Amino acid sequence: MITVIQAWKQHESELRSWLRSRLNHVDDAHDVLQQVFEKALLQGDRFCSVENVRAWLFQVARNILIDRYRMQHHELPLPDDVVADVPTVDMVDELSECLPRVLSELAADDRAIIVPCDLNGVSQQAYADAQGLTLSAVKSRIQRARKRLRDTLKKNCQVRTDESGKVCCFVPRPPLG
Repeated sequence: MITVIQAWKQHESELRSWLRSRLNHVDDAHDVLQQVFEKALLQGDRFCSVENVRAWLFQVARNILIDRYRMQHHELPLPDDVVADVPTVDMVDELSECLPRVLSELAADDRAIIVPCDLNGVSQQAYADAQGLTLSAVKSRIQRARKRLRDTLKKNCQVRTDESGKVCCFVPRPPLG
């Protein structure tokens, strides 16, 4: 097992050179180097179990560089005569109005898996554990239930798709009762 300090002494010089080759300023390379060291220190005892310390340090440095590049915004001012886009409602969002009624028309077994997993955010593993099923059984069941839901939506709400497969139109069905 290697400690953070030992790993740092072995790889700091190589890491610093690598960062300097990718950043315009020595100070930026030094800042990223400090961030890498900080992340290594924050690992605590978990750092000792890292199999390839050098690879881990370089991966952390790469991730920090990626984050830095993402944070750089290159914005151009827009002319004053540009008209703002009017937000459009996604057809799939509108299709959700059909969902309560179509769900009520599904078989109880299909509803029993779709509602918790797809609508209430229960993980498939948690559902499997609660029902005494294997994860693969739950995956199969939810896949079949989703297909039946999709087929029912297409049939009962007359869903049509465009050339790219996106929902383009449908006939709304208000909820029962």
